Amino acid sequence: MALSQTLEPGQPAAPSRPAGGRPWHAPPLARAGLGVLGLLVVVAALEVLPRTGAVDPDYLPTASATAAELADLLTEGEFWGAVGDTLRGWALGLAIAMAIGVTGGLMIGSIPLLRTLTSSTIEFLRPIPSVALIPLVVLLYGSRPQSALVLVVYAATWQVLVQVLYGVADVDPVARDTARSYRFSWLSIARTVIWPTALPYVVTGFRLAAAVALILEITAELIVGVDGLGQQIQVAQSSGAVPRAYALIVVVGLIGVLVNVAARAAERRAMRWHPSVRREEAG
Repeated sequence: MALSQTLEPGQPAAPSRPAGGRPWHAPPLARAGLGVLGLLVVVAALEVLPRTGAVDPDYLPTASATAAELADLLTEGEFWGAVGDTLRGWALGLAIAMAIGVTGGLMIGSIPLLRTLTSSTIEFLRPIPSVALIPLVVLLYGSRPQSALVLVVYAATWQVLVQVLYGVADVDPVARDTARSYRFSWLSIARTVIWPTALPYVVTGFRLAAAVALILEITAELIVGVDGLGQQIQVAQSSGAVPRAYALIVVVGLIGVLVNVAARAAERRAMRWHPSVRREEAG
């Protein structure tokens, strides 16, 4: 994808305007109410469909059965240990991916020769799905946590690296040349010229990488057998404990929501000076 075709990270799409000319925004309380209403509709459907026989309850338990199983899970130490294993693997993989992606992106993007030398390699490796590496990591590490870590780091690094490369390419060449004319060191140029421009791309890469890292951590636990919630889901499914499997899936979904909320909060905090964040807060 050409750099000129990418949108600025965090930049909202142009809103559709009503006849009056100004975009309509629902009040925050109304948006929250609509979200709760939609959730209640889904829960009601999950409760009614198995009870009426529209769906086989052996494959889709009622929402009340799933909720009861979830309440039982919250009292089990094994469950909380699995949650800790999943979050630990996710956080470690994300931290390593951020370090590699930000450092590598700044270096590669700032040195034209290095960017030219690595562009074909990046475009070749980036589309390779992380799940294609599962046989390799199983051969190397078996079902140890290192298998999940390799998959998480590989998948999440590309989300950060590519965004940082776009950010460095978006730096104003006049500002960069001016800094060079004043004999700024490379470190000073990176801190005062490149980093402020690349920061919106970095936080966007972080938000994307956080979600991808969680997906790959759960996938590795499901397929490879690494300790965590994914392994618990696989065990529940293979043993026929269907309500337990769905309760664990609900937990994974809730963790995903919390990760997304935390990543967006971190993005807004780091980008309070950015026009897109100011417009969002004003709206």
